[in-house]
Amino acid sequence: MSVSIPGGFAVAAAIALLLSAPGCTTWRAARLYHTGTVALEQGDLPRALADLEAAVALVPDASYAHNNLGLAQLSAGRDDLALQSFERATALDCTNTEASENLRQLEARVQRGDAP
Repeated sequence: MSVSIPGGFAVAAAIALLLSAPGCTTWRAARLYHTGTVALEQGDLPRALADLEAAVALVPDASYAHNNLGLAQLSAGRDDLALQSFERATALDCTNTEASENLRQLEARVQRGDAP
């Protein structure tokens, strides 16, 4: 299954969105989103999961953080949690095309019975 990780502009936009709310919490969430995304790209699933879960806990309305958390969960074989994360990401931002595509692909995989 091919999944979609936001590229440079999307990551920058997501970090800017995370930082749009005032306070230290959003700075910490943006840093965790960034380090979690880098860890995901490098295949460091424990770090990716920990950082992205923390980012989502700090800023629960961050669609891109939910999407990347879903990607980490999917990579870890937790399709059930990934599905919830992709659903949340698309519910928060219907223009998040990466999350919409990841949700569509995972739903199709589950419907075919390909999910573990």
